[in-house]
Amino acid sequence: MKYFIIAGEKSGDLHGSNLIRGLKLADTRAEIACWGGELMEEAGGKLLMHYKRLAFMGFVNVALNLRAIFRNMRTCRDQIKEFSPDVLILIDFPGFNLKIARFATTINLKVFYYISPKLWAWNESRVEKIRRYVDRMFIIFPFEVEFYRKHGIEVQYYGNPLVDEIENWKKDQAVRADAFAGTPHDNRPVIVLLAGSRKHEVAHILPQMVRATGKFPGYRFILAGVKSIPGDLYSRIIGDHDIEIVYDRTYELFSIAEAALVKSGTSTLEAALLDVPQVVCYSGDFISMVIAWAVIRVKFISLVNLIMGKETVTELVQFDNNPARITEELKKIIKGGEGREKMLDGYRELKQILGPAGASVRVAGEMVRLLNK
Repeated sequence: MKYFIIAGEKSGDLHGSNLIRGLKLADTRAEIACWGGELMEEAGGKLLMHYKRLAFMGFVNVALNLRAIFRNMRTCRDQIKEFSPDVLILIDFPGFNLKIARFATTINLKVFYYISPKLWAWNESRVEKIRRYVDRMFIIFPFEVEFYRKHGIEVQYYGNPLVDEIENWKKDQAVRADAFAGTPHDNRPVIVLLAGSRKHEVAHILPQMVRATGKFPGYRFILAGVKSIPGDLYSRIIGDHDIEIVYDRTYELFSIAEAALVKSGTSTLEAALLDVPQVVCYSGDFISMVIAWAVIRVKFISLVNLIMGKETVTELVQFDNNPARITEELKKIIKGGEGREKMLDGYRELKQILGPAGASVRVAGEMVRLLNK
C-alpha cells in the first residue's frame, strides 16, 4: 500500500520515523512519501518537503508568511494527488494538517491522525474538525481516551512513543559513554537546567533558574543547550555564574543528573522516564500569559501531572517561578530532600500508566489492519 505522511516539526519527524519503521514491518510492500525531516528519510520515507520550510511560529510570523504557507498547502495537495496514496497520515501540526485533512475528504482519501493536537488544553472546538475530516485518531496519552469519548469519538491507547525512544537510547551504551568527552573531571553531583528551545522561552525562564544556582555551592550545574539558540543569549543570561553548557545531549545529561529544573513540555516526561526528580518552571511575557490563562483549560502544564491526574512534580508558573521558590522546591528533591522518594514513587506509577515500549509498532500494525479490512 501507499502512505503519505506529514510531520511539520522536529518531534513529528522523530515519531514519524518510528512509525515508518513500524509500517514497513507490518507491510513489506509499503511505499511511503513524506513531509518531515532526515529521520523520516533515513527510516525509508521519500522526503518531499523538509519541516524547516514549514516552521512559522506566532501570529505575526504567520501573517508575514501567508504567501509561503498557501504555496506549501498547494504543493502538498498536488503531491498527494500525484502520489495517489491509500491513506494520508497526519502527525500533530494541526494548523496545517487539519486543512490538508479537509482537502483529503474532497478526494475520498482515508485520513489517519497520529499524535493528537492538544485540543484538551485549548481550542477544544477543533474536535469537530477531527470528527468531520479524520477517519481514525491514534493518541499517545491515556487521558485522551476520555477526552475524545466525551465528544463522542472512540479512540484507543496503544502506548507512548517516547517510551520507545527512552528504551532505545538506554540500549546504546556507547552513546552514553562519550557523553561528556572533553569536559573537565568534576565529582560534584549534577543538576541540569532545561530552559526551552525557543529564544523567548529562554529569555524568560533561564534567568530565574540561573539566579537560584547560587544557593547550591556544592553542585555542578549544566545547561542543556540548543544549537538553534544564539550562544550570546546564553552567555548574557549566565554571566559569571558557574554553569556549563552541553548542546543537544539531553538524555546523556539526565543520565548523570541528581535533579533538574525543566521548562514545561516533553522534557518533563523525559526526565520522569529517566528517573530524574524535577521542578517544572515556566514564565512568559505578561500579555502572552494573560491570553494563556484565558484560553487554556487544563489544571496542569506538565505532561507528568496531566498523565497522572494529580501533582506529582511541582509546577512553578509565572510569578511563582522565582529564585526563592525554585530554591525551596529544588532542596526538596535533591538527595536527602523530603520530597525526593515520593516523586520517584510517582514516576514508577507513571510508567505503569504509560505501559511498555513498542507503541509505534502497535500503531503501525493497527493502521495496516484497518486498511486491509
